[in-house]
Amino acid sequence: MLTISKSKLKAHMLRVFREIEDSGQGMVVTDRGKPVLKIEPIAPKLRVDDVFGHLKGKVKWHGDPNQPTTSEWGNV
Repeated sequence: MLTISKSKLKAHMLRVFREIEDSGQGMVVTDRGKPVLKIEPIAPKLRVDDVFGHLKGKVKWHGDPNQPTTSEWGNV
C-alpha cells in the first residue's frame, strides 16, 4: 500500500483522491513517519447474481428450502 505524508496530502488532495479512485488501491497517510490514517476506495456491493450467477441451472435442491434443518443438531 502506498504512503503519503499529511502535508503532501493537503497540497495534492484532489490528485491523490483521483489516483486512489482510478487505481482502486488504498493509501496510508503518515504524520512524522508514523501511519495515522488509511484511505481506501469503497468497494461496490455485489449482487447475489454477481456472486452465484455462474451456478444458475447447475445446482439442484431436492428438499423444501423453507423446512428447518434440525437433524444435524441431535437432541439439544
